[in-house]
Amino acid sequence: MPANATTNAAATTGSAEQDRPLRVAVIVASVREGRLGPRVTEWFLETAASQAGMEYDVIDLAEVELPLVMPGWGAEPSAATAAVLAELTPRLADADAFVVVTPEYNHSFPAALKNLVDWFRAEWQAKPVGFVSYGGLGGGLRAVEQLRLVFAELHAVTMRDSVSLHAHWSGLTAEGVPADTAVSEGAVKGMLGQLDWWGRVLRSARVATPYAG
Repeated sequence: MPANATTNAAATTGSAEQDRPLRVAVIVASVREGRLGPRVTEWFLETAASQAGMEYDVIDLAEVELPLVMPGWGAEPSAATAAVLAELTPRLADADAFVVVTPEYNHSFPAALKNLVDWFRAEWQAKPVGFVSYGGLGGGLRAVEQLRLVFAELHAVTMRDSVSLHAHWSGLTAEGVPADTAVSEGAVKGMLGQLDWWGRVLRSARVATPYAG
């Protein structure tokens, strides 16, 4: 094939890849009884519907039965765990980007979320991560700051701007819906704008040159 034909074919493939909707895995981090996580996630998805070019896959950790005890190095997981991984791994691997919906527990994030993160590695690499945090006077921002360190270790890129929903006395209702809709919806738009840019840039880069981290 002539060199110019090869270049044109690559450009066509790159263009098609760039135009494809961005696949975003939305992770619901809280698993405790009476949690607001699912409602906050519903609100986020309703608000995010106005952002064109994105497809969402919700992964609710309350429905993911990953054990806390991991197999030793080189050992195979149990049959039950292997079944969970077989269902979950392709969803994370196929995601172009992630949005983590998390509360703040004791200045940090839920253990179930850390467990999910630790079961995987390559699935996070060279992908962007956005955050929707909620609860307390700080709106979950301390959980987000710690998650930035965790995802940096996994070679992921976290979005500079996040969505922070404070407790009911300062913006988040008891039903998990923000009272300050103009501010919170603006925050979603800003975060998704960054996620879209990074998601498409990094997806194109991974296609051109597989990440070797």
